[in-house]
Amino acid sequence: MRRNRTLVLATGALGLIVLIVLVLPVFLPSVSATDPVHRLLPPSAAHLLGTDSYGRDVASRLVSGGRASLGLSALITVCAAATGLVIGLVSGFFRAADAVLMRVMDAWMSFPAIILAMALAISLGASLWTELIALTVIFTPFTARVIRSRVLAVASRAYIGAARVSGMGRWKTLLVHVFPNVLPLALVQVVVLAAAAMLVDGAMSFLGLGIAPPTPTWGNMIAEGRSYLVTAPWLVVVPGVTIMLCVFLLNLVGSALRQAVDPRARTLHELQRLRTRTT
Repeated sequence: MRRNRTLVLATGALGLIVLIVLVLPVFLPSVSATDPVHRLLPPSAAHLLGTDSYGRDVASRLVSGGRASLGLSALITVCAAATGLVIGLVSGFFRAADAVLMRVMDAWMSFPAIILAMALAISLGASLWTELIALTVIFTPFTARVIRSRVLAVASRAYIGAARVSGMGRWKTLLVHVFPNVLPLALVQVVVLAAAAMLVDGAMSFLGLGIAPPTPTWGNMIAEGRSYLVTAPWLVVVPGVTIMLCVFLLNLVGSALRQAVDPRARTLHELQRLRTRTT
């Protein structure tokens, strides 16, 4: 993994962003400090990213909003990945449970993700916990499907049959032999899921169905700045580019991690490099 420069650089950049949102708020003005006299100021030495319509420092709100956006995306990812991993393992290894669980997952996935999340948020009321529940619900089936497909492939291997013949129980076989072989794919899925969670979280916050103002998030910063897109474009461009950058880095990490942990993907990558060199 250390030899994969893309993985190292993308992970380092993500780590730097996380470090910034954790440490930098101590050195920036308060996110709630308003100054109507200096509203809608462009980026300058006094305000690195300008001010918003209430005179609040955009840099402070961007960094503090990163805590909410990144933290909530990470929490959604953990909950959805853990739930999907358990469902995928059980469904792929226990054929009796597969018919029921996968039909439920199929019905779940038949609804458009953002529409289902909006319906849940509207019915439960907009809040942090509502968004967490809604996005966990919509991402769990996708993770379960991916993990199930890997479990089915692993369960057909000869060593699984040998473990069963030797007298090892089904649950122990699942935990000792199947789970470790599924874990690398699960790690890749976690990274991909984090990128999707950040995008949907930004969309829900933009629509007013996530964390409500005045608590800043990157999504509701875009929503608040859209009225000033012509006169103060930095209010939309700054959080929008930040979301785009984080999603781009997460996708790079997911792609590079897959090449590092999946032998087939690594082999294909090496073949492509050889073809490029020969041509």
